[in-house]
Amino acid sequence: MSSLPPCPQCKSEFTYEDGANYVCPECAHEWPQVAAAEEQKVVRDANGNVLQDGDSVTVIKDLKVKGSSSVVKVGTKVKNIRLVDGDHDIDCKIDGFGAMQLKSEFVKKA
Repeated sequence: MSSLPPCPQCKSEFTYEDGANYVCPECAHEWPQVAAAEEQKVVRDANGNVLQDGDSVTVIKDLKVKGSSSVVKVGTKVKNIRLVDGDHDIDCKIDGFGAMQLKSEFVKKA
């Protein structure tokens, strides 16, 4: 009995390894051995710098706060960010606003 996973498309048990991929000889489907969920997502700021948990960033555009009439102004510094998956890449706390989620395209590394 093979310890290799079955093909995700045709469920064939005859898969084999080819470099860093698995290959199904019956339907010719190839998929990576490393699961996509295990790959590390790289989050970059507006200038292309890699962001990490705990970094400080600066807002580069006025951002309207949803459900409020207030605005996060350009130049607002945000400390100790957390990177998350989803539509918004960054969880943070902004003084005067509280907990917020930001998109990485609207910040630059401080």
